[in-house]
Amino acid sequence: MLHHRLLFRLRSVTTHSFTAPLHRTMSTTTTTATTTSPPLISPSTTRIGWIGTGVMGRSMCAHLLAAGYTVSVFNRTLSKTSPLVSLGATLSSSPAALASDSDIVFSIVGFPSDVASVTSAALSTLKPGSVLVDMTTSDPSLTASIAAKASEKGCFSVDAPVSGGDKGAREGKLAIFAGGEEAVVERLKPVLELMGRVFYMGGPGKGQYAKLANQVTIASTMVGMVEGMVFARKAGLDVAAFIEAIATGGAGSKSIDLYGGRILRRDWEPGFYVDHFVKDLGICLKECQEMGLGLPGLALAQQLYLSLKAHGEGRLGTQALVLAIERLNNIELGSTPTKPE
Repeated sequence: MLHHRLLFRLRSVTTHSFTAPLHRTMSTTTTTATTTSPPLISPSTTRIGWIGTGVMGRSMCAHLLAAGYTVSVFNRTLSKTSPLVSLGATLSSSPAALASDSDIVFSIVGFPSDVASVTSAALSTLKPGSVLVDMTTSDPSLTASIAAKASEKGCFSVDAPVSGGDKGAREGKLAIFAGGEEAVVERLKPVLELMGRVFYMGGPGKGQYAKLANQVTIASTMVGMVEGMVFARKAGLDVAAFIEAIATGGAGSKSIDLYGGRILRRDWEPGFYVDHFVKDLGICLKECQEMGLGLPGLALAQQLYLSLKAHGEGRLGTQALVLAIERLNNIELGSTPTKPE
């Protein structure tokens, strides 16, 4: 019943009230005899828990600390929490311990199995009325299951995977695909908008479907980009000049902006791991099978990325896709270009 009362409150307030900042004790203020306003989200009243401090999570969480929020953090590799602890975060001993003292719990981890593990632990101690926000790219069916379990506990769940890479995370310019109760997403905007732009995609799981469609788009874009670079090199072009030229034309893309220069510098530092992209594309293909949908570009990209894993390159960034095309053609972009016969 508590869940239903809280949900009624969320839906009954005006749009104006959503812009106000979840109070830690979930107290409410009576506005009329029958309607109460939801607790406000603000640095002074809202405690945040953050699970997952890797390449993306570290920068995303840092924006919340910079805004003055009280944040507890957890990561399996404790050393990865050090930068955030130095900024003022408190280190928690486990996801359950973190959630017990948080109003909003964010998670951004590696694989669906990790999502299932940390969200189950968090929900075991999360107080009624609190919100669980998973920002991992994950299985939509798992997301729906988490939402149902959260509802049973009188809590709320939002799936909010992101796009924009490490650069977008550092600059607070991510695209955030949000699924769940629209009123809850609206109330979360004060914190979500510290990390990027929020796009409401629909009910539970719809944020994940939007992110998967995003990955389908990126997969073929990455293949086209690295094939174009290899073609330019074989044709005797200066590949750096070629990249600069197409970046301003119809072939320009975020992928070229983010990865063109890195590829030319042979910089494989991950903004997003090959391992995680293979995971994402695998989820896409599984969903395609269930939908009866054939996407040959997606299937090709997944096979090329799998070849990187077979060469032990799963911990490289996704820009390392060029290595697969170089091996296929016995060519390297860094070598002296020669014009074809």
